Amino acid sequence: MNFFSYWDVTGVGNEKEGHVYRGISYSTSDIQRRFLSIVVSDAFLERTVQVILKTAYTGEVGDGKVFVSDVSEAYRIRTGERDEISLK
Repeated sequence: MNFFSYWDVTGVGNEKEGHVYRGISYSTSDIQRRFLSIVVSDAFLERTVQVILKTAYTGEVGDGKVFVSDVSEAYRIRTGERDEISLK
């Protein structure tokens, strides 16, 4: 089972470059960004990462980053279900 959420956030990064859009220069270190949280089983991990890397790539500053971490446990508060069954 897979789980996906996203948030609109303001990011502060390490980019040293500015960016020009339609003739207006702005800092890329403090701009609107999208934060994605995706939980997938191990069987889909590599495929999911590769799809994100391919589709998010523009070659420009600010393309983003992908962080991979383990989810050791998950709980559904309402029912007390845990782990993979809690995501269904």
